[in-house]
This record gives sequence, structure tokens and C-alpha cells, in this order.
Amino acid sequence: MPWSRWRRLSVSLPIFIILIGLLVSVSNLTTVPWDNEPTGRTVATLTDDTSVTFDGASDAGASGAATTAGTYDVKESAVSITVRRDGTQVGGARATKVDAAADTTWRVHGDGADETQDVTVLIREPAGATGRRPGIVFMHGAGFGTAYNSFGDMATSLASAGFVTAVIDKPVWSTTDITRDYPASARVYDAAIGLLRARGDVDAAKVGIYATSESTWISQYLLADDPDVAFQILLSPMVFTPRRSLGFFVSQDFALVGANDGYQSIVRRVFNADTALFGLGNFDLDLPESTAYAIPTLIAYGSKDVMTAQVDGVTHMLALAHKAGNKDVTVRSYPVANHVLRLGDESKTGTKFADAYVDDVIAWASGTAAGLHQTSERVTGDTIYQSIAVPDDLTPRRSLTIYGTVLHAGMLVLLLATLVAWLVALGRRIAFRLRRRNRGVRYPGLGFRHGFGNALVTLTVTTMATLLLFAAGLGQVVMAVVKLAWGAAPAEEPGMIWWSWPVIEIVCTLVVWAWSRVFARLIEVAAERGVLRWPPRRDAIHGIVTGREPVLADTRFGRVLFWLTAAAMLHVLFFFAFWGLFVY
Repeated sequence: MPWSRWRRLSVSLPIFIILIGLLVSVSNLTTVPWDNEPTGRTVATLTDDTSVTFDGASDAGASGAATTAGTYDVKESAVSITVRRDGTQVGGARATKVDAAADTTWRVHGDGADETQDVTVLIREPAGATGRRPGIVFMHGAGFGTAYNSFGDMATSLASAGFVTAVIDKPVWSTTDITRDYPASARVYDAAIGLLRARGDVDAAKVGIYATSESTWISQYLLADDPDVAFQILLSPMVFTPRRSLGFFVSQDFALVGANDGYQSIVRRVFNADTALFGLGNFDLDLPESTAYAIPTLIAYGSKDVMTAQVDGVTHMLALAHKAGNKDVTVRSYPVANHVLRLGDESKTGTKFADAYVDDVIAWASGTAAGLHQTSERVTGDTIYQSIAVPDDLTPRRSLTIYGTVLHAGMLVLLLATLVAWLVALGRRIAFRLRRRNRGVRYPGLGFRHGFGNALVTLTVTTMATLLLFAAGLGQVVMAVVKLAWGAAPAEEPGMIWWSWPVIEIVCTLVVWAWSRVFARLIEVAAERGVLRWPPRRDAIHGIVTGREPVLADTRFGRVLFWLTAAAMLHVLFFFAFWGLFVY
């Protein structure tokens, strides 16, 4: 006898409570606390004038470099070196033709410990300059820059002011952005420093570095290995470990683009992952900070830089410099400039530097190389601002990482198996129709009974559509963050990246309720078949297994397809729970 509506509700409701309770528990157990306080901190600058001046600045040219760009014409030459993955150099430097067409050519040979990379070193020097000149080696930020497509304007400007500059192909071997070998990279940059020091037109005691973004981690290893570097220019330094620096950057930018708090909670889970489980140790670098700021240092930020923790960064670097006995630290903050001190979207070619930045770098480097006393204020420019604190409580959470890995792997396997099963079902249908086209025989189908087939299709389509909405919303957030990092302004209305999260929460709750109704219906039909009696009705189980008295479907394939699809869809719900969709 069919159940009444009340009885179906009385069975469905406890199942719903159990399912939703499990999902809510997973969401709360995987939640990672994150303290963004204090927020909105600033460091007041002493003046908005960023210019750098020295006593006796007119004597800087006599000491090695001029104080303005354009003083000399610039001559280019190139050499090539071969370096192993461990950073050691193979053979000597080889003169090579200056060839910008080699811009996209990466020459990596071998593998493992014997892997080598041919690295071009593009040297720019002031034509007609006399005596030994100061030198600067440029260090790449994230990505895959080469000697020809990186730092061209700044290296040329410094060379025209009397410096000998060196830009190299970024040493990457077969690594990626997340497996980069920073200590080995530091040794390659030090090899470039050695090349400049060995030149007859370079003062070996006056070779410094120009490091930007990611390379400010590498520069710390470089200075630990080579304390004789004369000075450093740090453009948008990351300062803290990658886990903390990137955690801050992504969390801040998710907020700036207007992403729903739910999407921001994803950041916390990601940056508490124990990446060492997968052989990725760069998240938690043991940075050699004790020597990182012991030499004359120029720190430059842009007020529109949305990637660096400027207040915490400046405070931390000044404290380490003073601890090392170094009081020669200059900080400049440029209004409107972005992460690479450009005015606008850095993804577009020809984007200019902040107005006074190049002149300030040349003035500071010239005066510092000449050993002059700086007369301008140490911290000037735009007010230094930071929206949230650098997260100090980010730690590798092994249990969370293992659970998340198993869950995601299981979901992918089940989704793939479900897709294959449905394709087999479709293939069987097509094959049957081709064989029986002219015989008037009706396709028996999968044999679903009691509406379970329609329910399964509806719930599968709804769950997968929700998964696609989640992926689309997260993708929109990531694209908005990328555009923001490139210097574009965030959209006035966040749109999908705000409303998609609560929509997914509502749909997920409704899907859980629908599954509870399906399971209740299964119990009802099983009870009608006598399976739930004790003892079970004679031949009840045999009738279900053979399809003579089915609960789900007449065919074994239909029953397997149902439970395989149901398991996959429930895994998707637990996937949502892992990322916090059931935190209400």
C-alpha cells in the first residue's frame, strides 16, 4: 500500500537532517580561522617628494656614475653561460651575438642533477665612459623572462647614466613557478655578478642588484652567499615566506574585487595545505633574513600595488636592517603606480613607469655607489597603506590536506566512471536501434521503475549545473584578481562573483532535500517488496536481484548506473562541503 504524504515526510526529514548535518559538519571542520586584524593601517611619509639627493652629488660622476639618464649612449653586447640545476657554472662565458629573436628560445639540456640551461647575459654599457663603472644585475619576478624581453627600459636608462647593467635569461631549467629552485637561481645571478666584476670597465666593489617581486626571495639567498654585493634596489618586495605573502595577496584581492566571503574562505583552505606532501617545499622557505637587508637598500612601492603587504613589509625590513647594523634604507611610495611601478595595466606593452621612479633610482644608485651621504628624507612619497594584516597563523594542515586530496581524487574517479557508464548506456541504445530499426521492437531501456530514472537525471543535471556555476564563479574571481594585479580597476558591480555563492548554497540545500526524498522513496518501495520485514518475505531479495520484483530498475545495468551516479553526485556535495558551501 502506498505511503501517505505525511509518512513520506516523516521518513524524508530525518534523512535530510542526517545528510545536511554531515555536510555542515564537514564545512565547519574544514574551516580555517583567519585573523585579518588590524585593518587599514598606514605609514605616514615625511613628504610627498620622492626625489633622492646627496651631499656632493655633483661628484658622483667622477666616482663612477652620472646622476641623470641620457648622459651616455648605450652599447649592447652579450655572452652565454651554461649552468647546472644546482647553480654551478659549466665552462666559461662565451661571446654571442645580440639577437632579440632568441627571446622565446629556452635551451635546456639533460635532466635530473645533470640538467643544464644555456643562459644569455645581455650587457649594456655607457659608450665612451672612462674608468671603472658601477654595475647592476637585474633579477626577474614571476614568469619566464629572458635577457631580451625584460628590464629593457630601466637597464638602458641606468646604462645611459654610467652603469654597466646585466640582464639574464631567468634561470628556470625544467622547474615551474611552484617548483622554482631559489638557492640555485641565486647562484646563477651571482655568476652574472661575477661576470661584471671581472670586466675591466667595472668597479668590482660597486656591483649591486635590482630585484623585483618574486626575486626578492632569491635575493635573500644571494646576499647570504655573497655579502660583497654593494647595494640593492627592491621593487615591490614580497618579504615574507610564499605561504604568508601569497596568502595575504590573494585574500586581499578577493576582497578588493568584491568576491563573496564564501569564495574568500577558499583562500584559507588553499593556503593551509601541506604542500610538502606533494614535494612542493617552496611554500615554506627558510629565508636567510639575517643578511637580507645588511647593505644599502632602496625599497620602492606603488600605491596601487595590490600584491604586497607594504606596512608589514616596511616595518619588517627596517627592523631586520637595523638589527644588522644597517641604517642606509630608503623607502619610496609612488602614487597610482602598480606592482611593477607602472602607470596602468602592465599586461599592455609600452606602459610607463611612475613619473619620477627612474630618475629616483638613478639618483639613489649613483649617490650610493659614490659613497655619498644622503640628504633627502628616508621615507617619502604617497602614504603607505595596507588593508589587512599578513596572516601569521597559516600552517600546513596535514589531515585537512589528506582528506581533501582523497575527496577530490574520489570525486574525479566517480565522475569519470559515471560518464563512461552513461556513454555505455547511450551506446547500447544506439546499437539496439540500429539492429532493430525495421523490426518494430521497442528499446527496453535501463528498466528504471517508480520514477527513479527521472529523479536520477534531474538530480544529476542539477548537481552538475551547480558544479559548473561554482567553477564559473571561482573562475570569474580569479580573472578579476589577475586584471587587478595587472593594474586594471575592479568592476563597480561584482556581479556573479557575489551572487553565485548564495545561489549555490540554496541549490545545494534543495538537492540534499531532493536526495532525501529519493532515499525515502527507496525505503517505501523496499518495504512494499517485503525487504524491510524481519524476517524478509520469502524470495523478496531474490526477486529484487533478478529484476522480477525490482525496487530501482529491472536491469542490473540500470541498478549499477543508479548507485554509481548517486555516489558521484553525493561526492560532489561533499566537495562543496569541503570548500565551505554548507557554512550558513
